[in-house]
Amino acid sequence: MKLTSILTGLALSALLLTGCNNQSSSSATSSASPGDKPLHLAFLTNNAANFWTIARAGTVQATKELDGVTVDFVIPSEATAADQKSKIDDLLAKGVDGIAMSPIDPANQVGVINDAASQALIFTQDSDAPNSNRTCYIGTDNKAAGLQAGAELKQALPNGGKIMVFVGKIDAQNAKDRFEGLKEALQGSNITILDVKTDNTDTVKAKSNATDTIVTVPDIAGMVGLWSYNGPAILNAVKDAGKVGQIKIVCFDEDPETLAGVKDGSIYATVVQQPFEFGRLAITNMAKYLRGDKSVVPDNHTIIVPTLIIDKSKVDDFSTKLNQMLGKS
Repeated sequence: MKLTSILTGLALSALLLTGCNNQSSSSATSSASPGDKPLHLAFLTNNAANFWTIARAGTVQATKELDGVTVDFVIPSEATAADQKSKIDDLLAKGVDGIAMSPIDPANQVGVINDAASQALIFTQDSDAPNSNRTCYIGTDNKAAGLQAGAELKQALPNGGKIMVFVGKIDAQNAKDRFEGLKEALQGSNITILDVKTDNTDTVKAKSNATDTIVTVPDIAGMVGLWSYNGPAILNAVKDAGKVGQIKIVCFDEDPETLAGVKDGSIYATVVQQPFEFGRLAITNMAKYLRGDKSVVPDNHTIIVPTLIIDKSKVDDFSTKLNQMLGKS
């Protein structure tokens, strides 16, 4: 299937481009090359979640649309800033021309990113490091996505109640922004956020956090998962407790278990990003930038890919289009 038809189906538009606020490094700019120079690029994730399988498909699509571009798709063995640094060092040693990375701990990775940006073109994707010398961020407006999640939660809990929030690392920029949006959306409502429980991207811990909450807060009314694997972890804990339907779940992303939960009504809604576009746009725009087309980076240096709300009424259509992206139909 052609990409344009997929994007139309997902209500994406190339017009939805806005921008961030940092300059590219002089080294990255000087590496801009004309025409069809072969390029070696890399896409670095922040964990091994299923979410990244979709992003990988986007990078593959980009290489089909570009000539002379190869891509290393790199998944850290541990979801730590130290492991990401090791992967970046390896890529730089291999002489990559550009890296699109999702920073795990943006505030404390500025030095690492700046050093990398002095040797190659650096984009951030999924999670930003706005105070670094990265050239551009491609991804979600995470605060807006948090606002969407909050709006869904208010519909799910019209009479209010206690909720718990779950995420891998609350200091990741995307997690912080989503949580801020969620809190803002719930202001003035009868919904009370008890706490945020983190799991360091350990899926076993993610489920145990949800299970512990159900035990210690027997009147818990809702659970919100901010990262892709949190939805399935919450759902499985709720199923084990026999409280499907009693505890309303709102989560993020399109993990197969999450979509199945939305379909059968055990998950109220999920806020989906467009990881396929993270991959496709990151590789495409890095290649164009390095080959001399600086116009692919907006003046404010951010490309925002919109999020969608998937509920029971939309899940079948979304799943069909997702399978088309992944080449499953």
